[in-house]
Amino acid sequence: MTHPTALPAHAALDAIDRAHLIHPVAPWRTHEERGPTVLASGQGSWLTDAKGHQLLDAFAGLWCVNVGYGQESVVQAAAQQMRTLPYATGYFHFGSEPAIRLADKLVQITPASLTRVYLTLGGSESVDAAVRFIVQYYNALGKPSKKHFISLERGYHGSSSTGAGLTALPVFHRGFDLPLPTQHYIPSPNPYRHADGADPEALIASSVAALRAKVAELGADNVAAFFCEPIQGSGGVIIPPKGWLKAMRAATRELDILFVVDEVITGFGRTGPMFACDAEGVEPDLLTMAKGLTAGYVPMGATMMSEKVYAAIADGAPAGAPIGHGATYSGHPVSAAVALEVLRLYEEGGVLANGQRVAKHFAAGLDALRSHPLVGDSRHRGLLGALELVSDKASKRGFDASLGLADRIFRTGYRNGLVFRSFGDHILGFAPALTFSEDEFAQMFARLKQTLDDVLAEPDVRASMA
Repeated sequence: MTHPTALPAHAALDAIDRAHLIHPVAPWRTHEERGPTVLASGQGSWLTDAKGHQLLDAFAGLWCVNVGYGQESVVQAAAQQMRTLPYATGYFHFGSEPAIRLADKLVQITPASLTRVYLTLGGSESVDAAVRFIVQYYNALGKPSKKHFISLERGYHGSSSTGAGLTALPVFHRGFDLPLPTQHYIPSPNPYRHADGADPEALIASSVAALRAKVAELGADNVAAFFCEPIQGSGGVIIPPKGWLKAMRAATRELDILFVVDEVITGFGRTGPMFACDAEGVEPDLLTMAKGLTAGYVPMGATMMSEKVYAAIADGAPAGAPIGHGATYSGHPVSAAVALEVLRLYEEGGVLANGQRVAKHFAAGLDALRSHPLVGDSRHRGLLGALELVSDKASKRGFDASLGLADRIFRTGYRNGLVFRSFGDHILGFAPALTFSEDEFAQMFARLKQTLDDVLAEPDVRASMA
């Protein structure tokens, strides 16, 4: 076998990747056969792969590059912090100016209930920290039986050992001994697939009733918290009716359980306002965030909590005893410096305002594709949206797995110079950067329509249609 270093650069990278690099949420043996698609550079909303193929990124990396690629001020913020103080531990009561200022900023821009900030290195860690803090909270209150957690079917809360059980997607459970006996689900508030979908109030009432019933089944003294995304991201961009989040917040208060909102995807202008909670005036007990916090430029997340939760944990520990949760990179100064600059771009740089301004073009482009033979549903809020593909619009029937349609659609889109998310159940997810222009939306939807037309033209796909 030729040693990778003797091969041309792209071939050497391919060989090394196949031999050594484990990719997230990938079929490992399939990846060894296929090899990687190496991305070489990015600018604005555009990516270029190692072979020079240009791509319009309609998914902002992984729902995260909200300010687009190549923002020089973000690069400079990271470089300056690296020169000044590249690392500072948060242990031993040490701190750094960027981390302290970021905590203050996050308290200013999040719902008023949230007053304390634990800085993490990503969404999964933020969820895991939230669970650990909740366990500590109830133990401190002398309610040790409250150990059960409820989340939504099709929900996604990361892939940590605990969070992957709150996630309700089979691939994150299979072979991992999940969910845990303390993890439970209620139905997804999916208007397209729910019997009450045409009636928003009925769908909201159904979710509230399901939560009450699950708490009654488990026993109110045993339930700790309800976790939810304001819009379910990796479950297929499922958008509950307006008023759903507020109703679930009210229900958790009545049931005396904590309300945890996972805004890892929906935060930082993705759905319009800075946070999806803002649209309904919802104040959670805890909130998790990541992705748009640094626009993906460096890893960072946060777990935010109310003063009630913080005080119970702080006062419940023996005097002078540490709360035993932490990580080497908690409050990393470079990540915090990047986050502060990204937040400045959202507000002072006009990025948030641009996202709100162009959302109508995004909505119109998705809705125009409802007439396409493959499209059963178009849904969107802000710059987060999806198309659900069906083989029969009347019955909303999907496609047989043997077609391998999800991978084919992604490959066809890539060939047409477009990147989006193609879920296994034939939902196409979109999360363009908040910096997208009207012209880029025109290009996006022209390429997307071409992709759908190309796939529809394939004989086996046509044969599967009603």
